[in-house]
Amino acid sequence: MEDIQRLKDEIAEVFAEIDNFQQTQSSKVIQRDKDLCTGRKKFNMDPTKGIQYLTEHKVLSPDVQEIAKFLYKGEGLNKTAIGDYLGQREPLNLQVLQAFVECHQFANLNLVQALRQFLWSFRLPGEAQKIDRMMEAFASWYCQCNPGVFQSTDTCYILSFAVIMLNTSLHNPNVKDKTTFERFVSMNRGINDGADLHEALLRNLFDSIKNEPFSIPEDDGNDLTHTFFNPSREGWLLKLGGRVKTWKRRWFILTDNCLYYFEYTTDKEPLGIIPLENLSVRKVDDPKKPNCFELFNANCKGQKIKACKTDGDGKVVEGKHQSYKISAASPEERNLWIESIRWERKTMGLYEGIMMTWEEMNAAGTSITQDPFYDLVAARKKKIASKK
Repeated sequence: MEDIQRLKDEIAEVFAEIDNFQQTQSSKVIQRDKDLCTGRKKFNMDPTKGIQYLTEHKVLSPDVQEIAKFLYKGEGLNKTAIGDYLGQREPLNLQVLQAFVECHQFANLNLVQALRQFLWSFRLPGEAQKIDRMMEAFASWYCQCNPGVFQSTDTCYILSFAVIMLNTSLHNPNVKDKTTFERFVSMNRGINDGADLHEALLRNLFDSIKNEPFSIPEDDGNDLTHTFFNPSREGWLLKLGGRVKTWKRRWFILTDNCLYYFEYTTDKEPLGIIPLENLSVRKVDDPKKPNCFELFNANCKGQKIKACKTDGDGKVVEGKHQSYKISAASPEERNLWIESIRWERKTMGLYEGIMMTWEEMNAAGTSITQDPFYDLVAARKKKIASKK
């Protein structure tokens, strides 16, 4: 009897240990899920802090490949935040960008098919240096996956930008002068290490974009996403309130002749919209805030600017400003914003002449330095031309 009781006690002890182990594992899974949820929220607010939180809580390891796969999978992550993280120039971010690009399978895809896949996995940021790094990584990986299609990575890089700009020209309703195939061929002459690309290849790319525009990731299906794709400028600024004169930090986006401002970079809808039509911009001094500039209507002093904002109840109401006073972090940043706003006002239809040939631009004396796409492509074309 004693032996039987001892055996029963041992069996009970084993089952208790199994039950305790299962509870412990279950608690670990629950805690990991909580940490993952928190980490995703932190990432969407601040990508760098989000990744730091996830690695510190061992949801992710510091391994570059694992972080890249996490971003590529993208579950619960904001596509704008992914683009922001991948575009940063810190060594870890650069390594993650390379690993992220290599998560894509581009073999046997034409350039448009590869771009559709790539540009769907994140939101391309607006800063020229970030765009350059990301598109350079894309072009390099595409050429590795498809050897012999292009003479060099530079060719792939330039043509990728041409395709993105073609998409804007053909499918943005604000662009009146739609690009023809002949103009698309003309603007891409000599980019294949001095030689021309086959017209059949260009025709295939052109028809693909004409028949189906890029699907830009919309993070919860907000229609404004396309509006903010490749903005002229974006960044944090301080804005002085209209009725209540307090300074508040806002994320500003300049695009389509409007200035949009948000509470957070990941917000789907802006807190306010300031149409730039009829407005001027100038430097101003403020005793409380340095590096200020002002948006004002020189022709209608004393009148409210035609703008709108979201009130505390979420309703869209008319703005209360007769002018907008904004503060930048430095004199250099202030000057860049002023130049960008003036450029946006001057052009109004930024992409209407987007497919001019480079020769036509030079002949017309067109200034293109405010659009990062033009700057990046022009520099790469000069590189190819120097090889001739």
